[in-house]
Amino acid sequence: MKLVADVNIAQRTCAFLRSLGHDVVRVSDVLDPRSSDGRIVEFARADGRAVLSHDLDFSAIVALSGETSPSVITLRLGSAQIEAVNAALALVLPQLAEDIDRGVVATFDGTRLRRRFLPIS
Repeated sequence: MKLVADVNIAQRTCAFLRSLGHDVVRVSDVLDPRSSDGRIVEFARADGRAVLSHDLDFSAIVALSGETSPSVITLRLGSAQIEAVNAALALVLPQLAEDIDRGVVATFDGTRLRRRFLPIS
């Protein structure tokens, strides 16, 4: 899976995802770390990546765009500890593999995975 991780996703989590075989870049590696969420969405769309974040703004931007990409994965976990985030991603990413290619806004709260397919009308 090709992902762009927002700056609120730890470097260690990006490394963990790479160890699982995912193609992950962090915003600070490819853009100015102060880039707007809209700019990050543009980059993800152009590079064929899904956005991974703890921030709900990405879902709203993509939903309002009427586009079918990029997919967005939002984590709304009770803990931002790296181990908890990594465990959640190891659980949820395999469940989203096909949906990411189709175009989805997904939110995972640690127990429930919600999906809305793009475009959202």
